[in-house]
Amino acid sequence: MAESIYSFEVKNINGKMSSLAEYKNKVLLVVNVASKCGFTYQYEGLERLYEKYKDKGLVVLGFPCNQFGDQEPGNEEEIKNFCSLTYNVKFPIFGKIEVNGDTAEPLYKYLKEQKKGIFGTGKIKWNFTKFLIDRNGSVQNRFGPTKKPEDLTHDIEKLLSKT
Repeated sequence: MAESIYSFEVKNINGKMSSLAEYKNKVLLVVNVASKCGFTYQYEGLERLYEKYKDKGLVVLGFPCNQFGDQEPGNEEEIKNFCSLTYNVKFPIFGKIEVNGDTAEPLYKYLKEQKKGIFGTGKIKWNFTKFLIDRNGSVQNRFGPTKKPEDLTHDIEKLLSKT
């Protein structure tokens, strides 16, 4: 089992492998995203959080996923264009992944082991589930899709204030 989130390599939206170790000493908000979901509007709030706190050490990481109602049917190029043109997303977006099941991205298997969801289940229930990770790479909290990005401000500021 991985020792921290920094042990993982993931494919970015351009198809290149990227180590999460490049985000050491940053506060991370990891989110499974989708472009045709009822929560897609949260891209706007995620981008606002990123813009507001990036200079203080926050990085939002978006992971497109098509496991919930076929709500991310596009390929990486279509996803990249949607994020850029529709929501002017500047935070890092990665390649499309699965978050549940045998073929789930190892990063997500790790995140779910670290922070269970409501009723103690590990399974991701829907798009826009959020994991908040401190500067040491420890998963501090998990938020369901209905928790809006702007409602995470207090939790984010608390972690950013710790050095």
